[in-house]
Amino acid sequence: QLQASGGGVVRAGGSLTLSCGASGSKGRLDSTAWYRQAPGKSRELVAIISELTLEYGDSVKGRFTISRDGDKNTVYLQMNSLKDEDTAVYYCHAWLGPHDYWGLGTQVTVSS
Repeated sequence: QLQASGGGVVRAGGSLTLSCGASGSKGRLDSTAWYRQAPGKSRELVAIISELTLEYGDSVKGRFTISRDGDKNTVYLQMNSLKDEDTAVYYCHAWLGPHDYWGLGTQVTVSS
């Protein structure tokens, strides 16, 4: 139902853009968030966007930008100035109508 893509390997200081789209006829993306989980660590909120909300985790403020394209029913996470500590599996989570969904994770690896 949710398709996350855009992960990869990037050098420290580089950029990546992740995409989260809703497949099928599950409705429009409502509140959508990106989380990440690094090895040995708990899952943490990276950014969230909704009609009334635009928030970022403290560790990514000023470097990451979350945005949505309503026509494509897709939410993006633009990640700039990537650091080693941004290495993690990134997951999108979204509400479509009364139901919420998790996408399969996409690996982001930052090499120094």
